[in-house]
Amino acid sequence: MLNQFSDRTWLWIAAGFYLAGFLLGTLSLLRGGRPSTVVNSAAVVAGYLFQIFGLYLRGRAVGGCPLGNRFEIYQFTAWSATTLYLCIGVTFRSSLLGYFTSCLAAVLTLVSLAIPGWDPVLRTHIFGGNPWIELHAALAVFSYGVFALLALTSLMFLLRNHSLKSKHLGGWFSFLPSVLDLDHISVRLLTAGVTLLAASLAVGSVYWVRDPSTVNVSKLLTTAAVWLAYTVGLGFRLRGILLAKRFAWTCAALFAAALISIPSVDASRHPQPPHAVPR
Repeated sequence: MLNQFSDRTWLWIAAGFYLAGFLLGTLSLLRGGRPSTVVNSAAVVAGYLFQIFGLYLRGRAVGGCPLGNRFEIYQFTAWSATTLYLCIGVTFRSSLLGYFTSCLAAVLTLVSLAIPGWDPVLRTHIFGGNPWIELHAALAVFSYGVFALLALTSLMFLLRNHSLKSKHLGGWFSFLPSVLDLDHISVRLLTAGVTLLAASLAVGSVYWVRDPSTVNVSKLLTTAAVWLAYTVGLGFRLRGILLAKRFAWTCAALFAAALISIPSVDASRHPQPPHAVPR
């Protein structure tokens, strides 16, 4: 019975739960209270489960990891960021991180669902049955999810830093973690994202060396440029060159650039193979 609905239907339901979590959290903040960890987490978990099922149906339909167009990449990025939040959220002990994660997931899922041009065809077997190429793509997009969560912690750092400088320590600012905790988690997220993207590039480069014609050069260069930019940022942070507010702004700007780069790695922008089915 569950399969009677299309994958997009389940993804719309997931987006609705993400949005509900964000709106409920916003309402709590406007009333001067802390976003309910239980309510927000329940909404995020519900959205996450529906999104998993929607992506599962899409994966079955395309015969692999659903990363064949911009719609699927945005959905997978939202799923990756939410996965990471659910893994580290308890350790981080911040209800506001769940609030911002629900906002990010709602935006990415709703925007991708609302633009039909991002999901024009249902591309099947886009990785040619090669699990290593599929792993390369999945690691790359999952790293974008890590960078998305990094952008959220950077935003939280900027808000906390502003509250300290303006001496506005009450209200919802009081629910933010300390700048030290936010800085530590940001460095760890940046390190994880750079490592995942490096692993993706390593796998992809093996096939590029074997047969350059099988790899889209612009896609490879764009991904390598994103990795290099984040790696330089990590290097500057570890050397003490990029600190505090400048580091947070850099991480936020780099994620914006990474999102802008997605059309360059969108497989659906290239000529469609015979197995591309119109939506």
